[in-house]
Amino acid sequence: MTQKSSNADVPTHPAEIVREYGPFPGTDRVAGVTHDGRHVWAATGAKLIAFDPANGETTRTLDHACDAGTAFDGTYLYQIAEQRIDKIDPTSGKVLASIPAPGHGGDSGLTWAEGSLWVGQHRDRKIHRINPATGAIIRTIDSNRFVTGVTWVDGELWHGTWEAEESELRRINPDTGAVLERLAMPPGVGVSGLESDGADLFYCGGGLSGKVRAVRRPKASGA
Repeated sequence: MTQKSSNADVPTHPAEIVREYGPFPGTDRVAGVTHDGRHVWAATGAKLIAFDPANGETTRTLDHACDAGTAFDGTYLYQIAEQRIDKIDPTSGKVLASIPAPGHGGDSGLTWAEGSLWVGQHRDRKIHRINPATGAIIRTIDSNRFVTGVTWVDGELWHGTWEAEESELRRINPDTGAVLERLAMPPGVGVSGLESDGADLFYCGGGLSGKVRAVRRPKASGA
């Protein structure tokens, strides 16, 4: 792998939090988050909660183990549950298939892009691209920080970090893992899950705060 950029070399900006959602009734944490084009889904440990980002109202609740990343492929939800990733019909809540998670329980973020699942490995500081049917690892990207949430938007790969009481959103080079841009969250604000709405917002899980935060995505500046 190519040597990653030092922090001093990387454009860094304060994250602009434009809205907070939650805590949600009956839950005390948010791990994974995803966006299905209309609603934000939040993994809260024992329930997947969908809410309307326009007003914050809960629209769906699915009883399902969900202790880390969540993804949506345009039709189905994918959810990390301990050492597996479940494919879920969001209408019925039925689990349609399961594959092994590459980190065997050390997995964090999850997103869908280019026909694959991308899985963050928290303390291993890696992002794996995996086959969604088998769980086989296709390729691996190294990070230089703990990896929490992961998302792709407009060809950009972003991931959340949460280490030494500091959290950031980082845009990285998907080939080398080099850090290209950093958004620093306020002190005491952590990032667990991460997902783009496909436009100008990131939705960030807030761990034990029980909140989801909307962060403005910077205008594309090129790599």
